Amino acid sequence: MSGGYMSMGEAHRRILEYLNRFSDAVSSQDGKSLSRLLSISSDSHHLLSLADALNTFQDANRLIRQSDEYSQYADILLPVFRAFQSYRLRNLVESYQAFEKAANAFIQEFRNWESAWALEALYVLTFEIRILAERADRELASNGKTPEKLKGAGSLLMKVFSTLAGKGPKRVGALHVTCQLFKIYFKLGTVHLCRSVIRSIETARIFDFEEFPVRDKVTYMYYTGRLEVYNENFPAADQKLSYALTHCDLRKEANLRMILKYLIPVKLSIGILPKALLLENYNLNEYSNIVLALKRGDLRLLRHALLEHEDRFLRSGVYLVLEKLELQVYQRLLKKIHIIQKQKDPSKAHQIKLEIIVKAMKWLEIDMDVDEVECIMSILIYKNLVKGYFAHKSKVVVLSKQDPFPKLNGKPISS
Repeated sequence: MSGGYMSMGEAHRRILEYLNRFSDAVSSQDGKSLSRLLSISSDSHHLLSLADALNTFQDANRLIRQSDEYSQYADILLPVFRAFQSYRLRNLVESYQAFEKAANAFIQEFRNWESAWALEALYVLTFEIRILAERADRELASNGKTPEKLKGAGSLLMKVFSTLAGKGPKRVGALHVTCQLFKIYFKLGTVHLCRSVIRSIETARIFDFEEFPVRDKVTYMYYTGRLEVYNENFPAADQKLSYALTHCDLRKEANLRMILKYLIPVKLSIGILPKALLLENYNLNEYSNIVLALKRGDLRLLRHALLEHEDRFLRSGVYLVLEKLELQVYQRLLKKIHIIQKQKDPSKAHQIKLEIIVKAMKWLEIDMDVDEVECIMSILIYKNLVKGYFAHKSKVVVLSKQDPFPKLNGKPISS
């Protein structure tokens, strides 16, 4: 409990003060003030002392029911008060359940209000629902019960989304709620559920993407970009994550770093290497050796870098993207051998014996026989990373005289 004793009279005064501020905010359509009154997890001094007051003065229900002014909002206020009380006593599951009730009642009211004045309060509500659900799930899990509140929060936010997705001024809030939904789906590992929301945003005639607030557009592009990485659609991932990076507030370093964490592997997969300074500035040094391996054609270094940071890459879901860079490393290695041969004997520079590639691999401490190397070379030719053909009898790769190593130029290898 809080420090210091609170008298019954003081508790009564604080509760009335909150009720007055609530009804004033609604009657004067002051969204900012209303949003502050609902921000339960902010641990603000005002809300904590209100919770203490509620735990001292047990009859707040009567105060609300007796007054016409407050009783019209009883369906919101009563569960909000219960949520505050439980939150203060650290009963997070109870707090979430009460807050969910309040949110449902608030959505009903919000539908009836003509203008979009309460959008900011709705944003706080959707944020709080997600945060409280996460905390409630942690409490459930620690008591050996099934965590299921975040899933419930997802269903509630879908309700909010459909309220906003209509015509009229409220629709600019749809993207904000979508971003909260993405956070829930990514956390739960149910990213397939993002599809229906994305369809609503991207195919609906009522949405003009550019009219949404910048902050929401950046978050939206970040999550949809991550989904494209997940689906291995790298050109689309590049476009979305680049949009997020370009429009992100430069002071938000942590956000820039999050975007780059996905954009760098995407850029690498389409043949664009980041500068060392960028990796240093945003503390993304896990990519340094991968970039170096690509430059040198050093397969051993690439594999070592993937192994060293395997947990991190698996957690962020980019491991498979990075693993596929092996083909680019092989291409680079072949290019190096070609350059060395050109210096020694320009007339035979375009004929590379598989034996030589096997030797180069041995030097990198990677054991491969001629058949394995032949298999890799045929993949490189098939994927258009190398122009040329095989002379099977003599076990030689014959490179094209014109541009034997095509650049990726921003196209993924598989295309």
